[in-house]
Amino acid sequence: MTPHDSRRPRLGAFGIVAIVAIIAFAGGLILAGGMNLTPFGFAQQRSTPARLASATVSPSAMAPVADLSNGFVSIVDHVRPAVVSITTERQARVQRIPQGQLPPGMEDFFRQFGPQQSQPEEGLGSGFIVSADGYILTNNHVVADADKLKVKLFDGHVYNAKVVGRDPTTDVAVIKIDASGLPTVTLGDDGKAQVGQWVLAIGNPLQLDFTVTAGIISAKGRSGSLRNLYSSQYAVVDYIQTDAAINPGNSGGPLVDINGNVIGINSAIASQTGYYSGYGFAIPITLAKSVMDDIIKYGHVRRAVLGVSINEVTPATAQVAGLKDIHGALVGGRTPDGPSPAADAGIKDGDVIIAVDGQPIDHVAQLQRIIRTHEPGQTVDVSVMRYGKQLDFKVKLAQAPNDQQVASNDSSAGPENGGTSYDKLGITVQPLSQDEATRVGLPASQHGLAVTDVKAGSVAYRQLFPDADIITRILYPHPERAVTSTADLNEVLSKLKDGDAISLLVYNPQLKGTRVVNLQIGE
Repeated sequence: MTPHDSRRPRLGAFGIVAIVAIIAFAGGLILAGGMNLTPFGFAQQRSTPARLASATVSPSAMAPVADLSNGFVSIVDHVRPAVVSITTERQARVQRIPQGQLPPGMEDFFRQFGPQQSQPEEGLGSGFIVSADGYILTNNHVVADADKLKVKLFDGHVYNAKVVGRDPTTDVAVIKIDASGLPTVTLGDDGKAQVGQWVLAIGNPLQLDFTVTAGIISAKGRSGSLRNLYSSQYAVVDYIQTDAAINPGNSGGPLVDINGNVIGINSAIASQTGYYSGYGFAIPITLAKSVMDDIIKYGHVRRAVLGVSINEVTPATAQVAGLKDIHGALVGGRTPDGPSPAADAGIKDGDVIIAVDGQPIDHVAQLQRIIRTHEPGQTVDVSVMRYGKQLDFKVKLAQAPNDQQVASNDSSAGPENGGTSYDKLGITVQPLSQDEATRVGLPASQHGLAVTDVKAGSVAYRQLFPDADIITRILYPHPERAVTSTADLNEVLSKLKDGDAISLLVYNPQLKGTRVVNLQIGE
Protein backbone atom coordinates (compact mmCIF):
# COMPACT_ATOMS: atom_id res chain seq x y z
CA MET A 1 0.00 0.00 0.00
CA THR A 2 1.20 3.55 -0.60
CA PRO A 3 1.75 5.99 2.25
CA HIS A 4 -1.76 7.33 1.75
CA ASP A 5 -2.80 4.03 3.30
CA SER A 6 -4.45 2.30 0.40
CA ARG A 7 -1.56 0.11 -0.69
CA ARG A 8 -0.52 -1.17 2.67
CA PRO A 9 -1.65 -2.76 5.85
CA ARG A 10 -1.37 -0.22 8.62
CA LEU A 11 1.79 0.54 10.52
CA GLY A 12 2.60 -2.46 12.68
CA ALA A 13 3.90 -2.45 16.23
CA PHE A 14 7.54 -2.47 15.10
CA GLY A 15 7.56 -0.74 11.73
CA ILE A 16 5.61 0.51 8.75
CA VAL A 17 4.49 -0.98 5.47
CA ALA A 18 4.84 1.66 2.80
CA ILE A 19 5.16 0.13 -0.67
CA VAL A 20 3.69 -2.56 -2.89
CA ALA A 21 5.97 -4.49 -5.21
CA ILE A 22 5.76 -7.65 -7.26
CA ILE A 23 8.47 -9.88 -5.92
CA ALA A 24 9.81 -12.93 -7.74
CA PHE A 25 11.03 -15.59 -5.36
CA ALA A 26 13.62 -18.12 -6.51
CA GLY A 27 13.82 -21.31 -4.54
CA GLY A 28 12.33 -24.72 -3.99
CA LEU A 29 12.07 -27.65 -1.64
CA ILE A 30 15.31 -28.44 0.12
CA LEU A 31 15.93 -31.93 1.47
CA ALA A 32 18.19 -31.59 4.49
CA GLY A 33 20.65 -34.42 4.92
CA GLY A 34 19.65 -36.95 7.54
CA MET A 35 16.06 -35.65 7.91
CA ASN A 36 12.67 -37.00 6.85
CA LEU A 37 9.20 -35.47 7.10
CA THR A 38 6.28 -37.29 8.71
CA PRO A 39 2.72 -36.67 7.47
CA PHE A 40 2.19 -34.01 10.15
CA GLY A 41 5.31 -32.05 9.29
CA PHE A 42 7.50 -33.00 12.26
CA ALA A 43 11.20 -33.49 11.60
CA GLN A 44 12.19 -37.11 12.19
CA GLN A 45 15.77 -38.34 12.41
CA ARG A 46 16.76 -40.72 9.60
CA SER A 47 18.93 -43.47 11.10
CA THR A 48 19.20 -46.45 8.73
CA PRO A 49 17.89 -47.54 5.32
CA ALA A 50 15.81 -50.14 7.14
CA ARG A 51 14.08 -47.39 9.10
CA LEU A 52 13.36 -45.54 5.89
CA ALA A 53 11.81 -48.62 4.34
CA SER A 54 9.44 -49.03 7.28
CA ALA A 55 8.35 -45.39 7.37
CA THR A 56 5.00 -45.91 5.65
CA VAL A 57 1.75 -44.06 6.31
CA SER A 58 -1.62 -45.77 6.35
CA PRO A 59 -4.69 -44.13 4.75
CA SER A 60 -6.36 -43.93 8.16
CA ALA A 61 -3.43 -41.92 9.53
CA MET A 62 -3.73 -39.51 6.62
CA ALA A 63 -7.48 -39.04 7.04
CA PRO A 64 -7.32 -36.09 9.48
CA VAL A 65 -4.91 -34.25 7.19
CA ALA A 66 -7.13 -34.91 4.17
CA ASP A 67 -10.22 -33.76 6.09
CA LEU A 68 -8.48 -30.52 7.08
CA SER A 69 -7.30 -29.92 3.52
CA ASN A 70 -10.76 -30.55 2.12
CA GLY A 71 -12.18 -28.23 4.76
CA PHE A 72 -9.88 -25.43 3.63
CA VAL A 73 -10.91 -26.03 0.02
CA SER A 74 -14.60 -25.80 0.95
CA ILE A 75 -14.06 -22.57 2.88
CA VAL A 76 -12.18 -20.97 0.00
CA ASP A 77 -14.82 -22.06 -2.52
CA HIS A 78 -17.49 -20.45 -0.33
CA VAL A 79 -15.75 -17.20 0.64
CA ARG A 80 -13.40 -16.22 -2.19
CA PRO A 81 -16.15 -15.29 -4.71
CA ALA A 82 -17.25 -12.56 -2.27
CA VAL A 83 -13.74 -11.13 -1.80
CA VAL A 84 -12.86 -8.10 -3.94
CA SER A 85 -9.76 -6.28 -5.07
CA ILE A 86 -9.91 -2.50 -4.51
CA THR A 87 -7.82 -0.13 -6.62
CA THR A 88 -7.63 3.49 -5.50
CA GLU A 89 -6.41 6.64 -7.20
CA ARG A 90 -5.96 10.10 -5.88
CA GLN A 91 -4.29 13.24 -7.09
CA ALA A 92 -0.80 13.82 -5.75
CA ARG A 93 -0.63 15.62 -2.44
CA VAL A 94 2.23 16.60 -0.18
CA GLN A 95 2.57 13.98 2.53
CA ARG A 96 2.74 15.37 6.03
CA ILE A 97 3.87 13.16 8.89
CA PRO A 98 2.38 14.17 12.25
CA GLN A 99 5.14 14.56 14.80
CA GLY A 100 5.38 11.58 17.12
CA GLN A 101 3.15 9.33 14.99
CA LEU A 102 5.93 7.06 13.74
CA PRO A 103 8.37 4.89 15.69
CA PRO A 104 11.86 6.40 16.04
CA GLY A 105 13.97 5.86 12.97
CA MET A 106 11.04 5.20 10.61
CA GLU A 107 10.45 8.76 9.37
CA ASP A 108 13.12 8.57 6.65
CA PHE A 109 11.82 5.17 5.51
CA PHE A 110 8.32 6.60 5.27
CA ARG A 111 9.45 9.62 3.25
CA GLN A 112 11.50 7.42 0.93
CA PHE A 113 8.30 5.89 -0.38
CA GLY A 114 6.21 9.03 -0.01
CA PRO A 115 3.79 10.24 -2.69
CA GLN A 116 5.14 11.57 -5.98
CA GLN A 117 3.83 15.00 -6.81
CA SER A 118 4.18 14.53 -10.56
CA GLN A 119 1.75 11.60 -10.93
CA PRO A 120 -1.50 10.44 -9.33
CA GLU A 121 -1.05 7.99 -6.49
CA GLU A 122 -2.40 4.50 -6.89
CA GLY A 123 -3.09 1.95 -4.20
CA LEU A 124 -4.35 -1.59 -3.85
CA GLY A 125 -6.36 -3.15 -1.07
CA SER A 126 -9.02 -5.76 -0.38
CA GLY A 127 -12.60 -5.96 0.79
CA PHE A 128 -15.53 -8.35 0.98
CA ILE A 129 -19.16 -8.17 -0.10
CA VAL A 130 -21.69 -8.15 2.75
CA SER A 131 -24.93 -7.66 0.79
CA ALA A 132 -26.15 -8.90 -2.59
CA ASP A 133 -26.85 -5.30 -3.67
CA GLY A 134 -23.22 -4.27 -3.46
CA TYR A 135 -22.23 -3.10 0.03
CA ILE A 136 -18.57 -3.92 0.76
CA LEU A 137 -16.60 -3.81 4.02
CA THR A 138 -12.96 -2.72 3.96
CA ASN A 139 -10.45 -0.64 5.94
CA ASN A 140 -10.70 3.11 6.31
CA HIS A 141 -7.02 3.42 5.44
CA VAL A 142 -7.60 1.64 2.13
CA VAL A 143 -10.07 4.24 0.81
CA ALA A 144 -9.25 7.37 2.84
CA ASP A 145 -8.82 10.44 0.60
CA ALA A 146 -9.22 8.40 -2.59
CA ASP A 147 -10.53 10.32 -5.59
CA LYS A 148 -11.46 7.20 -7.58
CA LEU A 149 -12.29 3.65 -6.54
CA LYS A 150 -12.51 0.56 -8.70
CA VAL A 151 -13.59 -2.86 -7.44
CA LYS A 152 -12.66 -6.09 -9.19
CA LEU A 153 -14.67 -9.22 -8.38
CA PHE A 154 -13.34 -12.77 -8.35
CA ASP A 155 -15.23 -13.46 -11.58
CA GLY A 156 -13.31 -10.65 -13.31
CA HIS A 157 -16.02 -8.00 -13.45
CA VAL A 158 -14.87 -4.45 -12.60
CA TYR A 159 -17.09 -1.73 -11.12
CA ASN A 160 -16.70 1.88 -10.09
CA ALA A 161 -17.33 2.25 -6.37
CA LYS A 162 -18.25 5.06 -4.00
CA VAL A 163 -17.51 5.52 -0.31
CA VAL A 164 -20.69 5.25 1.77
CA GLY A 165 -18.93 6.13 5.01
CA ARG A 166 -15.75 5.54 6.97
CA ASP A 167 -14.65 5.64 10.58
CA PRO A 168 -11.00 6.49 11.34
CA THR A 169 -11.38 5.51 15.02
CA THR A 170 -12.00 1.85 14.14
CA ASP A 171 -10.34 1.80 10.67
CA VAL A 172 -13.58 0.54 9.14
CA ALA A 173 -15.13 1.77 5.88
CA VAL A 174 -18.16 0.85 3.80
CA ILE A 175 -18.12 1.25 0.02
CA LYS A 176 -20.75 0.31 -2.59
CA ILE A 177 -20.91 -0.83 -6.18
CA ASP A 178 -23.98 -0.67 -8.43
CA ALA A 179 -24.76 -4.37 -8.87
CA SER A 180 -27.22 -7.02 -7.72
CA GLY A 181 -27.29 -10.75 -7.08
CA LEU A 182 -23.72 -10.69 -5.76
CA PRO A 183 -22.14 -13.47 -3.66
CA THR A 184 -21.77 -12.53 0.01
CA VAL A 185 -19.80 -13.66 3.05
CA THR A 186 -21.30 -14.82 6.33
CA LEU A 187 -20.37 -12.65 9.30
CA GLY A 188 -19.45 -14.68 12.39
CA ASP A 189 -18.94 -13.94 16.08
CA ASP A 190 -15.34 -13.19 17.02
CA GLY A 191 -16.32 -13.47 20.68
CA LYS A 192 -16.63 -17.23 20.25
CA ALA A 193 -13.29 -17.59 18.47
CA GLN A 194 -10.52 -19.10 20.56
CA VAL A 195 -6.77 -18.75 20.51
CA GLY A 196 -5.28 -21.70 18.64
CA GLN A 197 -8.15 -22.10 16.16
CA TRP A 198 -7.40 -22.29 12.44
CA VAL A 199 -8.12 -19.21 10.32
CA LEU A 200 -7.66 -18.21 6.68
CA ALA A 201 -6.75 -14.76 5.34
CA ILE A 202 -7.96 -13.92 1.83
CA GLY A 203 -6.96 -10.84 -0.11
CA ASN A 204 -4.69 -9.28 -2.70
CA PRO A 205 -1.16 -9.06 -1.26
CA LEU A 206 1.62 -7.66 -3.43
CA GLN A 207 -0.78 -7.46 -6.41
CA LEU A 208 -1.34 -11.23 -6.23
CA ASP A 209 -5.13 -11.21 -6.48
CA PHE A 210 -7.33 -13.48 -4.34
CA THR A 211 -4.49 -15.12 -2.43
CA VAL A 212 -5.32 -17.47 0.46
CA THR A 213 -3.06 -18.04 3.48
CA ALA A 214 -3.67 -20.14 6.59
CA GLY A 215 -2.66 -19.90 10.23
CA ILE A 216 -4.12 -19.80 13.71
CA ILE A 217 -5.49 -17.17 16.05
CA SER A 218 -2.37 -16.23 17.99
CA ALA A 219 -4.02 -13.88 20.49
CA LYS A 220 -7.11 -11.75 21.08
CA GLY A 221 -7.62 -8.30 22.54
CA ARG A 222 -4.31 -6.90 21.29
CA SER A 223 -3.91 -3.15 21.84
CA GLY A 224 -0.85 -1.69 23.59
CA SER A 225 1.53 -0.08 21.08
CA LEU A 226 -0.93 -0.85 18.28
CA ARG A 227 -2.69 2.33 19.37
CA ASN A 228 0.05 4.17 17.48
CA LEU A 229 -1.72 3.08 14.29
CA TYR A 230 -4.34 5.72 14.97
CA SER A 231 -4.01 9.49 15.18
CA SER A 232 -7.21 9.71 17.24
CA GLN A 233 -6.90 9.24 20.98
CA TYR A 234 -10.46 7.87 20.90
CA ALA A 235 -9.63 4.90 18.69
CA VAL A 236 -11.01 1.47 19.62
CA VAL A 237 -7.96 -0.80 19.43
CA ASP A 238 -8.86 -4.45 20.04
CA TYR A 239 -7.15 -6.64 17.46
CA ILE A 240 -7.23 -10.35 16.72
CA GLN A 241 -3.65 -11.52 16.18
CA THR A 242 -2.90 -14.24 13.65
CA ASP A 243 0.12 -15.90 12.08
CA ALA A 244 -1.67 -16.31 8.72
CA ALA A 245 0.57 -14.46 6.27
CA ILE A 246 -0.64 -10.88 5.66
CA ASN A 247 1.18 -8.45 3.37
CA PRO A 248 0.61 -5.07 1.68
CA GLY A 249 -2.63 -5.39 -0.27
CA ASN A 250 -4.30 -7.69 2.28
CA SER A 251 -5.75 -4.67 4.07
CA GLY A 252 -9.53 -4.86 4.19
CA GLY A 253 -9.75 -8.56 3.34
CA PRO A 254 -11.53 -11.12 5.51
CA LEU A 255 -10.10 -13.30 8.27
CA VAL A 256 -12.22 -16.45 8.13
CA ASP A 257 -12.73 -19.16 10.74
CA ILE A 258 -12.88 -22.93 10.11
CA ASN A 259 -16.66 -22.72 9.60
CA GLY A 260 -16.29 -20.24 6.75
CA ASN A 261 -17.50 -17.25 8.79
CA VAL A 262 -15.70 -13.90 8.68
CA ILE A 263 -14.44 -13.02 12.16
CA GLY A 264 -12.18 -10.09 11.32
CA ILE A 265 -10.93 -7.52 8.80
CA ASN A 266 -7.19 -7.86 8.11
CA SER A 267 -5.69 -4.48 8.85
CA ALA A 268 -2.11 -4.39 10.12
CA ILE A 269 1.18 -6.25 10.39
CA ALA A 270 4.07 -6.07 12.82
CA SER A 271 7.17 -5.72 10.68
CA GLN A 272 10.59 -4.10 10.59
CA THR A 273 10.85 -4.55 6.82
CA GLY A 274 7.37 -3.62 5.60
CA TYR A 275 6.51 -7.24 4.79
CA TYR A 276 5.14 -10.22 6.68
CA SER A 277 7.25 -11.16 9.69
CA GLY A 278 4.89 -13.61 11.35
CA TYR A 279 2.31 -11.38 13.02
CA GLY A 280 -0.84 -9.92 11.50
CA PHE A 281 -3.79 -8.14 13.09
CA ALA A 282 -7.49 -8.07 12.24
CA ILE A 283 -10.34 -5.85 13.44
CA PRO A 284 -13.00 -7.99 15.20
CA ILE A 285 -16.01 -8.38 12.95
CA THR A 286 -18.58 -7.62 15.66
CA LEU A 287 -16.97 -4.20 16.10
CA ALA A 288 -16.80 -3.66 12.33
CA LYS A 289 -20.44 -4.73 11.88
CA SER A 290 -21.70 -2.23 14.46
CA VAL A 291 -19.84 0.54 12.63
CA MET A 292 -21.17 -0.69 9.27
CA ASP A 293 -24.76 -0.79 10.52
CA ASP A 294 -24.53 2.82 11.72
CA ILE A 295 -22.99 4.00 8.45
CA ILE A 296 -25.63 2.32 6.31
CA LYS A 297 -28.58 3.32 8.52
CA TYR A 298 -27.60 6.83 9.59
CA GLY A 299 -24.87 7.84 7.14
CA HIS A 300 -22.40 8.28 9.98
CA VAL A 301 -21.24 6.56 13.16
CA ARG A 302 -23.34 7.29 16.25
CA ARG A 303 -21.17 6.96 19.31
CA ALA A 304 -22.06 6.73 22.97
CA VAL A 305 -19.45 8.16 25.31
CA LEU A 306 -18.53 7.89 28.99
CA GLY A 307 -16.50 11.06 28.63
CA VAL A 308 -13.39 9.93 30.51
CA SER A 309 -9.85 9.17 29.42
CA ILE A 310 -8.83 5.62 30.28
CA ASN A 311 -5.66 3.61 30.49
CA GLU A 312 -4.56 0.07 31.31
CA VAL A 313 -4.20 -1.07 34.91
CA THR A 314 -0.65 -1.68 36.12
CA PRO A 315 0.41 -3.56 39.27
CA ALA A 316 0.83 -0.22 41.02
CA THR A 317 -2.63 0.89 39.92
CA ALA A 318 -4.14 -2.34 41.22
CA GLN A 319 -2.39 -1.81 44.56
CA VAL A 320 -3.68 1.75 44.90
CA ALA A 321 -7.22 0.76 43.91
CA GLY A 322 -7.29 -2.20 46.28
CA LEU A 323 -7.65 -4.82 43.55
CA LYS A 324 -6.50 -8.38 44.16
CA ASP A 325 -6.00 -8.98 40.43
CA ILE A 326 -4.67 -6.71 37.70
CA HIS A 327 -7.71 -5.84 35.60
CA GLY A 328 -10.06 -3.02 34.72
CA ALA A 329 -9.63 0.41 33.12
CA LEU A 330 -8.05 3.34 34.95
CA VAL A 331 -9.91 6.66 34.80
CA GLY A 332 -7.52 9.51 34.06
CA GLY A 333 -9.90 12.46 33.88
CA ARG A 334 -12.55 14.02 31.68
CA THR A 335 -12.06 13.89 27.94
CA PRO A 336 -11.31 17.32 26.48
CA ASP A 337 -13.85 19.33 24.50
CA GLY A 338 -16.83 17.15 25.27
CA PRO A 339 -19.38 16.02 27.84
CA SER A 340 -18.41 13.71 30.69
CA PRO A 341 -21.46 11.84 31.98
CA ALA A 342 -19.19 9.56 34.04
CA ALA A 343 -17.71 12.52 35.91
CA ASP A 344 -21.16 14.04 36.31
CA ALA A 345 -22.36 10.76 37.84
CA GLY A 346 -19.58 10.86 40.45
CA ILE A 347 -16.76 8.81 38.90
CA LYS A 348 -13.41 10.40 39.80
CA ASP A 349 -9.85 10.49 38.52
CA GLY A 350 -8.00 7.43 39.79
CA ASP A 351 -11.07 5.18 39.89
CA VAL A 352 -10.69 1.81 38.19
CA ILE A 353 -13.72 0.69 36.18
CA ILE A 354 -14.15 -3.04 36.85
CA ALA A 355 -17.60 -3.76 35.36
CA VAL A 356 -20.28 -2.29 33.08
CA ASP A 357 -23.82 -3.68 33.28
CA GLY A 358 -22.43 -6.63 35.21
CA GLN A 359 -19.84 -7.50 32.55
CA PRO A 360 -16.34 -7.67 34.06
CA ILE A 361 -13.75 -5.38 32.48
CA ASP A 362 -10.30 -6.90 31.98
CA HIS A 363 -8.70 -4.21 29.83
CA VAL A 364 -9.32 -0.89 28.08
CA ALA A 365 -10.40 -2.28 24.70
CA GLN A 366 -13.06 -4.44 26.36
CA LEU A 367 -14.59 -1.38 28.02
CA GLN A 368 -14.54 0.48 24.72
CA ARG A 369 -16.21 -2.43 22.94
CA ILE A 370 -18.99 -2.64 25.54
CA ILE A 371 -19.71 1.09 25.40
CA ARG A 372 -19.66 0.88 21.60
CA THR A 373 -22.65 -1.50 21.69
CA HIS A 374 -24.81 1.15 23.38
CA GLU A 375 -26.49 4.23 21.98
CA PRO A 376 -26.32 7.81 23.26
CA GLY A 377 -28.95 8.40 25.91
CA GLN A 378 -28.88 4.87 27.29
CA THR A 379 -28.01 4.37 30.96
CA VAL A 380 -25.37 1.86 32.05
CA ASP A 381 -24.39 0.56 35.47
CA VAL A 382 -20.69 1.20 36.10
CA SER A 383 -18.77 -0.38 38.98
CA VAL A 384 -15.45 1.09 40.10
CA MET A 385 -12.81 0.44 42.72
CA ARG A 386 -11.70 3.51 44.63
CA TYR A 387 -8.85 2.96 47.08
CA GLY A 388 -10.14 -0.39 48.28
CA LYS A 389 -13.87 0.35 48.14
CA GLN A 390 -16.25 -0.73 45.38
CA LEU A 391 -18.73 1.93 44.26
CA ASP A 392 -21.58 1.67 41.76
CA PHE A 393 -22.89 4.45 39.50
CA LYS A 394 -25.59 4.88 36.91
CA VAL A 395 -24.21 6.75 33.91
CA LYS A 396 -26.38 8.15 31.12
CA LEU A 397 -24.20 7.94 28.02
CA ALA A 398 -23.78 11.08 25.93
CA GLN A 399 -23.36 11.63 22.21
CA ALA A 400 -19.69 11.88 21.28
CA PRO A 401 -18.74 15.25 19.76
CA ASN A 402 -18.24 14.99 15.99
CA ASP A 403 -19.20 11.30 16.22
CA GLN A 404 -15.58 10.41 16.98
CA GLN A 405 -15.34 9.40 20.61
CA VAL A 406 -15.90 6.16 22.48
CA ALA A 407 -13.35 6.56 25.25
CA SER A 408 -9.90 8.01 24.92
CA ASN A 409 -6.45 6.50 25.26
CA ASP A 410 -3.57 8.42 26.74
CA SER A 411 -0.22 8.91 25.04
CA SER A 412 2.50 11.54 25.10
CA ALA A 413 6.23 12.05 24.61
CA GLY A 414 9.04 14.61 24.51
CA PRO A 415 12.49 15.61 25.89
CA GLU A 416 14.05 18.38 28.03
CA ASN A 417 16.11 18.85 31.18
CA GLY A 418 16.16 21.06 34.27
CA GLY A 419 14.64 21.38 37.76
CA THR A 420 14.54 19.27 40.95
CA SER A 421 15.29 15.53 40.85
CA TYR A 422 13.49 12.79 42.79
CA ASP A 423 15.42 9.51 42.92
CA LYS A 424 12.46 7.57 44.34
CA LEU A 425 10.55 8.18 41.10
CA GLY A 426 13.45 8.79 38.74
CA ILE A 427 12.11 12.12 37.52
CA THR A 428 13.18 15.74 37.35
CA VAL A 429 10.49 18.42 37.66
CA GLN A 430 10.24 22.17 37.44
CA PRO A 431 7.48 24.36 38.90
CA LEU A 432 5.33 26.28 36.45
CA SER A 433 4.78 30.00 36.85
CA GLN A 434 1.24 31.33 36.68
CA ASP A 435 1.87 32.60 33.15
CA GLU A 436 3.25 29.23 32.05
CA ALA A 437 0.33 27.38 33.61
CA THR A 438 -2.14 29.65 31.84
CA ARG A 439 -0.32 29.26 28.54
CA VAL A 440 -0.59 25.45 28.62
CA GLY A 441 -4.26 25.57 29.54
CA LEU A 442 -4.26 24.89 33.29
CA PRO A 443 -6.94 26.59 35.43
CA ALA A 444 -5.86 29.72 37.27
CA SER A 445 -5.89 27.86 40.60
CA GLN A 446 -3.38 25.25 39.41
CA HIS A 447 0.34 25.59 38.77
CA GLY A 448 1.76 22.08 38.75
CA LEU A 449 5.19 20.57 38.22
CA ALA A 450 6.40 20.11 34.65
CA VAL A 451 8.29 16.84 34.12
CA THR A 452 11.60 17.80 32.46
CA ASP A 453 13.45 14.47 32.61
CA VAL A 454 12.75 10.78 33.28
CA LYS A 455 15.59 8.39 34.10
CA ALA A 456 15.69 5.25 31.97
CA GLY A 457 14.79 2.16 34.01
CA SER A 458 13.21 4.16 36.83
CA VAL A 459 9.73 3.52 38.21
CA ALA A 460 8.45 6.46 36.14
CA TYR A 461 10.15 5.34 32.93
CA ARG A 462 7.56 5.14 30.13
CA GLN A 463 4.90 6.21 32.61
CA LEU A 464 5.75 9.91 32.76
CA PHE A 465 7.14 11.84 29.79
CA PRO A 466 9.43 14.89 29.78
CA ASP A 467 8.39 18.06 27.98
CA ALA A 468 4.84 16.76 27.86
CA ASP A 469 3.50 15.89 31.32
CA ILE A 470 2.57 18.20 34.20
CA ILE A 471 1.86 16.76 37.66
CA THR A 472 -1.15 18.65 39.03
CA ARG A 473 -2.44 16.58 41.98
CA ILE A 474 -1.50 13.78 44.33
CA LEU A 475 -4.52 11.47 44.56
CA TYR A 476 -2.96 8.89 46.87
CA PRO A 477 -1.83 8.46 49.60
CA HIS A 478 -4.57 10.46 51.25
CA PRO A 479 -5.36 13.22 51.79
CA GLU A 480 -5.67 14.20 48.14
CA ARG A 481 -3.93 17.49 47.44
CA ALA A 482 -2.97 19.90 44.68
CA VAL A 483 0.66 20.11 43.60
CA THR A 484 1.72 23.73 43.26
CA SER A 485 5.39 23.45 44.27
CA THR A 486 8.15 20.91 44.83
CA ALA A 487 7.41 21.14 48.56
CA ASP A 488 4.06 19.43 47.99
CA LEU A 489 5.75 16.47 46.29
CA ASN A 490 8.61 16.44 48.83
CA GLU A 491 6.19 16.07 51.73
CA VAL A 492 4.53 12.98 50.28
CA LEU A 493 7.64 11.24 48.94
CA SER A 494 9.51 11.66 52.22
CA LYS A 495 6.97 9.38 53.92
CA LEU A 496 7.01 6.64 51.29
CA LYS A 497 9.22 3.55 51.44
CA ASP A 498 9.89 0.70 49.01
CA GLY A 499 6.69 -1.08 48.11
CA ASP A 500 4.47 1.94 48.75
CA ALA A 501 2.49 3.45 45.91
CA ILE A 502 1.77 6.99 44.83
CA SER A 503 -1.06 8.08 42.52
CA LEU A 504 -0.56 11.23 40.45
CA LEU A 505 -2.97 13.21 38.30
CA VAL A 506 -1.06 14.30 35.21
CA TYR A 507 -2.08 16.94 32.66
CA ASN A 508 -0.89 16.79 29.06
CA PRO A 509 -1.14 20.14 27.21
CA GLN A 510 -0.72 18.45 23.82
CA LEU A 511 -3.80 16.30 24.37
CA LYS A 512 -5.56 18.88 26.55
CA GLY A 513 -6.53 16.12 28.96
CA THR A 514 -5.53 14.37 32.15
CA ARG A 515 -4.64 10.83 33.09
CA VAL A 516 -3.79 9.02 36.31
CA VAL A 517 -0.29 7.57 36.76
CA ASN A 518 0.27 5.09 39.59
CA LEU A 519 3.86 4.32 40.58
CA GLN A 520 5.27 1.87 43.09
CA ILE A 521 8.36 3.00 44.97
CA GLY A 522 11.29 0.64 44.45
CA GLU A 523 9.50 -1.25 41.68
